[in-house]
Amino acid sequence: MTTEIRLDAADLRLLRQLQRDASLALVDLAESVNMSRSACWRRLQRLRESGIIREQVMLLNPAALGLSLTVFISVRTNHHNAAWSRQFREVIDGIPGILEAYRMGGDVDYLLKAVVADMPDYDRLYQELIAADLFDVSAGFVMEELKNTTSLPL
Repeated sequence: MTTEIRLDAADLRLLRQLQRDASLALVDLAESVNMSRSACWRRLQRLRESGIIREQVMLLNPAALGLSLTVFISVRTNHHNAAWSRQFREVIDGIPGILEAYRMGGDVDYLLKAVVADMPDYDRLYQELIAADLFDVSAGFVMEELKNTTSLPL
């Protein structure tokens, strides 16, 4: 649940630091943003409860894990109803290689981001994906990653 709260300069410093390294111990985090431990902890709790801090994760290097091919998949469908949408969500939720999925406005109905090992692995993912009764599927394969960040501009 997200509740709107006012962010001050100290909150923004804290959020910037967390975006750089969320694994810092509370004492180190507080020191890095020039706060007492208790003030830092209270702010963290408030930011979590408000929904501004959604989750805390470890980011992994896909290529180091043998997942060297990133694919952006454009999907168009002739079905625009709640039942099909539920079925489509179930299909994409069941495919581990799909990392992100968006319903779009414009020519493409859905845009998916996936990571796979290679083309045969993408073909396996594609075969699972088309179980959703799709009208058109096209893929763009990443040749070079120019920028990849999870840090929001604060």
